[in-house]
Amino acid sequence: MASPFVPRAFFPYLDSLPRSYFLGHHASGLSKMKTMLSSIDLVIECRDYRVPLTSRNPLFEANLSGRERLIVYTKRDLGSVGGEQDGLREQIIRQWHLPSCVLFSDHRDKKDVRRILNFAKSHAAQKNSLTGMRMLVVGMPNVGKSSLLNALRMVGVGKGKAAYTGAQPGITRKISTGVKIAEGLEEGGGIYLVDTPGVFVPYVPNAESMLKLALCGSVKDTIIPPTTLVDYLLYHLNQHSPNHYAAYHPPTNEISEFLEAVAWKTGRLQKGGIPDMEGAALWIIQRWRDGLMGRFVLDRVVEGGLEMRAREEEGLGGSINQARKLEKEVKRMRVRARHLDGG
Repeated sequence: MASPFVPRAFFPYLDSLPRSYFLGHHASGLSKMKTMLSSIDLVIECRDYRVPLTSRNPLFEANLSGRERLIVYTKRDLGSVGGEQDGLREQIIRQWHLPSCVLFSDHRDKKDVRRILNFAKSHAAQKNSLTGMRMLVVGMPNVGKSSLLNALRMVGVGKGKAAYTGAQPGITRKISTGVKIAEGLEEGGGIYLVDTPGVFVPYVPNAESMLKLALCGSVKDTIIPPTTLVDYLLYHLNQHSPNHYAAYHPPTNEISEFLEAVAWKTGRLQKGGIPDMEGAALWIIQRWRDGLMGRFVLDRVVEGGLEMRAREEEGLGGSINQARKLEKEVKRMRVRARHLDGG
């Protein structure tokens, strides 16, 4: 009789992974946001529902203080199945941010979008300005800021896309002009939302956090090998349910066996019928990002978790000089990877 499958209890520590993706347009974008803060009435900070702790950027709290803040956890549909555990998790996350307001959003769900819009309208009504209200939407790369802006615009004023979106980070590189998302009160101006480029944390406190951010698409897929990312995803899939990949392979902890089976099943083969392991890895990553291979949260959400995370990041989150050094390290790694691919 075969032994029952036992998933890995932990993922091996990978000290060689880069710990930053803090690029030049991140730094310049953050600087510009800071200078325009005096004309902003509300800051909407987007965080990824699947990584509620890891997608927090302390640079926003340090540089954009002094304005009321709304925290929106985006991509709820990719990390929640609407069960009891999801409700309990969201209750804990709300407690993290008291007395600030927290909303959870799937930008394709008009009810979620209207909640955010109603919050903005309520804030505008309290301000009661003849010139209207300007809001700034900020967040890590690829957390869904531009998608949220487009959804708010469609629900609020019935107009189509105003911001480009894409699967890879870095689509938005400059701060936009204000986009109207709602009409104002009878005597006031409209409500405008200013889109901004994603800003990465200057330094990621541990290798696993970098894996989480890369898996969620906050860094380009060329920064960390896709096979490494899928190995980390396989670890999480096994923690939740190996049934998520049952169509491709029986329960396994072996990434090579898994990717080979996926390559054969999906026809991702190189010359001579050799399985394209990297192609299979990229395909699996995108399947998970699209919510087609399990919907779950990568971070451990517990009471007091945000405070613990902040202590862990203390002394790391605000170091711009450290970020610049790490940016050079990432560039060197890219050059090295291109040489290896060419060889």
